[in-house]
Amino acid sequence: MGLPKAVLLRRIGRELKDCEEYLGSEFEFDAEKAEFPIRIDMHMSNVVAHETADRIITEHDFYIVLTEDYGFKKPEVRWKTQIFHPNIMDPSDGGYVCTKMLNEWEFNTRLPAFLKSLSFLVSNPNPMSPFGTESCMEAARFFADHDSKFRGRVEYGSD
Repeated sequence: MGLPKAVLLRRIGRELKDCEEYLGSEFEFDAEKAEFPIRIDMHMSNVVAHETADRIITEHDFYIVLTEDYGFKKPEVRWKTQIFHPNIMDPSDGGYVCTKMLNEWEFNTRLPAFLKSLSFLVSNPNPMSPFGTESCMEAARFFADHDSKFRGRVEYGSD
């Protein structure tokens, strides 16, 4: 059982206000008209990801669904634009998002923090924990093979 509806709607309203400040975008939320499930359509831009192994994209569309158990239950997140990512299913496979923040969702987790982690995930895929779809497995292999590599050398007595 979740929070009383009025309390939950106030929480969602406050979190969306915080998202407005973080994102610089307005969310039109009217608690009087709100019915569950609540769907929040999102557009993320200037976040680098791959559409395929050789094409970079920076525009992403997804949505978040909040149920009457929000807070106690994590939101559902579904990707709408094509993406080549081990942790985000292509929309043709369902568009589900696998992020540690969702797996470790707690009552005090808030939408602004989740959106920050989602932005980080898009640009920093985790090939060690892919979804089992063909596209996610292919992306995992690609990112494992193309992970950041560092070389260093220590020198003494020079600038």
